[in-house]
Amino acid sequence: MNHLSSIVNFLFEAGILSKTPRSGFHFLGSGEQSVSEHLFRTAIIGLTLSKMEQDIDTGKVVQMCLLHDFAESRVSDLNYVHQKYTARYEDKAIGELAATLPFGPDLQALWDEYHERKSREAILAKDADNLEWIISLKEQVDIGNKRALDWIESAIKRLKTEPAQQLADQIMKTDSNAWWFTDKNDTWWVDRQQQDEKRID
Repeated sequence: MNHLSSIVNFLFEAGILSKTPRSGFHFLGSGEQSVSEHLFRTAIIGLTLSKMEQDIDTGKVVQMCLLHDFAESRVSDLNYVHQKYTARYEDKAIGELAATLPFGPDLQALWDEYHERKSREAILAKDADNLEWIISLKEQVDIGNKRALDWIESAIKRLKTEPAQQLADQIMKTDSNAWWFTDKNDTWWVDRQQQDEKRID
């Protein structure tokens, strides 16, 4: 296969992840997220965790975060209940994808390392994956879905590294709206137009 053609096919396939829903939210009863949304924030969390640690290959962590659920373009997202009763052939999906790409061996190596969970980078990437789920659930708690608290409890127990555990603790103490609405008494929220006019003057 022409290398450029296979690379472009790979990029089109990546786009399918933006149309692939994360199925756990159906069971939770609120919220929604695509696989690509999950991958993006997982990569940001992986970047953050790698900066909180010493002597970590940040690039490798971020790449693992971006790729860890890529097979779901072919096998879809199966939540914990689905996985209990259904076989997922993610290894086959990634293997067949990697075989078409000139950088396929690198992609396969990252995938294998992530799933072996032996390197510090792989452990951090998995913690980033779980933290993204925790923060998504916390957003649902903050808009009134108390069921999400039970789901968070088991997710927190999966965390392996101290930085991830520290972030999880802070996530639970922080309103998901806080970054946006930090000072409710700030007059900006009332008279933004007047303040804009002052800037122009």
